[in-house]
Amino acid sequence: MKCVIIDDEPLAIEVIESYLQKIGGMEIVAKCTNPLQAIGTLNKHQVDLIFLDIEMPNLTGIDLVKSLDNPPQFIFTTAYPQYALQGFDLNATDYLVKPIPFHRFVKAVSRASEKLESRSQPNSEIIPPAEPDVIQHYDDFIFVRADYENVKIYLNEIRYIEGLKDYIKIHLKGDAKPVLTLSNFKSILEKLPPVKFLRVHRSYVVNVDFITSVQKTRLLLTDTRVPIGDTYKEAVLKRLKL
Repeated sequence: MKCVIIDDEPLAIEVIESYLQKIGGMEIVAKCTNPLQAIGTLNKHQVDLIFLDIEMPNLTGIDLVKSLDNPPQFIFTTAYPQYALQGFDLNATDYLVKPIPFHRFVKAVSRASEKLESRSQPNSEIIPPAEPDVIQHYDDFIFVRADYENVKIYLNEIRYIEGLKDYIKIHLKGDAKPVLTLSNFKSILEKLPPVKFLRVHRSYVVNVDFITSVQKTRLLLTDTRVPIGDTYKEAVLKRLKL
């Protein structure tokens, strides 16, 4: 399988390259740190699979895919789980969140290989692609460390999450006391299903089920106002189909 790796971080490219070498049978046609140059590479070469970062200078991975007339299979490799729904709307083969575990990488490549093989068999039955793991297999609760114990929190009770320097403050529905835990957004987002939770600001993640209205620069969760960050605004509006 011929593939291209596109990521503005050389270290991320090295990790993917090392994974591909372990798997074997993969030909790396090109490694690109500039998404604009990558378009030229993709136009010149026949490629079966792209490993693609999302947040990159000049052009995002999502916009890069949209710019291609007939894109090959692609797997998003990103540190931002909040773009998962956009990725799947573009028919991504898979969506891997950094740091990427090797077993998940292997599963994603296997999925791409199966899809490629099925396309090469014109008489084969068309099988809908399996839902990627980033959406599947989430529990309906999480555990966080607070007050010297591991506290169980049900996802449907979380209204929004607020970042406070080295701490995360989890605001719950009703009169429940917020839970304060020593953590960061990266760690907490790995536990939350992107289909339900949306990062709207560098300091806020909201449960979309609790959004009651959307204003120009903020969201209303009943009587709570949560700001929308400028860098998140486009993704928020797309996610909410506005």
